[in-house]
Amino acid sequence: MFAPRTTPWPLVALFTAGYLPPYLLPTTVGRLDTGLPLSTTQAGAVGSALLLSSATAGFLLASRVQSAGARTLARLGLALAVLGYGAAALTTAVPAVVAGAVVGGFGSGTATTVAATRIAAERDPHRASTLGLLSVSALAGAVYLTVPHLGRAHGLPLAAIALTALAVWPFTARLPGAASDAPAAHGTGTGTGTPLPHRRSGLVLAVTVLCWSLAQNSLWGVSGRIGLTQAGLGDATLGVVFAVALGAGLLGVLGAGALGPRLGRAMPVGAGTVLIAGCIVVSASATTPTAFATGEIAWNTVYPVVLSYLIGLAASLDPRGRWAVLVGSASSLGTAAGPLTGSVLSAQAGYPVMGLVLGAGLLLVAAPMTAVALHTGGRPLLPGAIRRRGGTPAALVAAATGTPSGAVPEVGAVEQPVVEIEVEAPAMAVRGAYDTAGPRQAAAAPGSGTG
Repeated sequence: MFAPRTTPWPLVALFTAGYLPPYLLPTTVGRLDTGLPLSTTQAGAVGSALLLSSATAGFLLASRVQSAGARTLARLGLALAVLGYGAAALTTAVPAVVAGAVVGGFGSGTATTVAATRIAAERDPHRASTLGLLSVSALAGAVYLTVPHLGRAHGLPLAAIALTALAVWPFTARLPGAASDAPAAHGTGTGTGTPLPHRRSGLVLAVTVLCWSLAQNSLWGVSGRIGLTQAGLGDATLGVVFAVALGAGLLGVLGAGALGPRLGRAMPVGAGTVLIAGCIVVSASATTPTAFATGEIAWNTVYPVVLSYLIGLAASLDPRGRWAVLVGSASSLGTAAGPLTGSVLSAQAGYPVMGLVLGAGLLLVAAPMTAVALHTGGRPLLPGAIRRRGGTPAALVAAATGTPSGAVPEVGAVEQPVVEIEVEAPAMAVRGAYDTAGPRQAAAAPGSGTG
């Protein structure tokens, strides 16, 4: 019998607290714009500063979780989140709001770093990550449905993030300290002893994922303003649209898990990015509630599907996980720069032109991302499957030995040269030991020839 799987609720809770600020970015930036003497560009800059501070925490602390202790760092991050976001929510002084957002962002990034590091050491990290995504999406949806009914104050989304961090604090008691912290599993260490494999492909993927994340969050950061000022939605209706869109994102997460490697990685990454580009154009140019809701919901459905395949592609480039860390860091930088980029583009050229620029940029990066997916191999290997990237020959051998479907790299992977081995032919057997081909006579004894 298999041992029952325990759910790592402390990590799921910490994941939720760390990831909530990016999920609430549209309403946070929108309320900073309308509730404080800030322009759209300035509000977007505050959102970018928050996310950049969060990304900085990840760069600085990723290698220090074991030495400092998960419990200590998690509590530090949650404390900074409560103090920073709480102070920003309670004051209307712009410098204090900016400072609080930066401090709170660093706290969120610290919590995210601890959660990601500990989840990687879990027996089933995919399950823990999925639970975290489901939790933060559900909580963000609830906030979008609730906050519009509480008033127009700029601090309501910030207060929701601070209260979430405060509620997660008791869960940190179950996290390990520095002395009992287990070594990182799954080969996710730095691995400086061996050079980085697939350097060209990894660099291309890191640069394109940075641009990919930049485009996503450029729209996400100003989506609230588009819905209110251009599509004509009310604050409550806009919250419903975002809640439904996040619910569609949940379906996307579950769909990506169910689809698995059946289509490889190239098709979901390439075709999915093209679909996202179209959704961004629709959302940015929407002038009616229906068009805006359609674009946002479709976009949030496809986005997590492509993201899951990009994460898998980065992880496949290096078994030690170094490219996964570098590509994830590049994605964080793109995420941080998104709100400011979207605010500047929309202020200078308008929302429809911004959508066209972002859509064209996604089409440009879709080609190299797809090329990396094609060049570096298709589906992941299952434990015990063939370890060489053999394309069609490996597929034939796997089919003969009963390897499960989806366990062999796709055709198009790098082929291994076929080496012909000469084998000395055995001596011919005596003619009389064999009979001619064809049906035997009923009374004929085995081996009785006719001639």
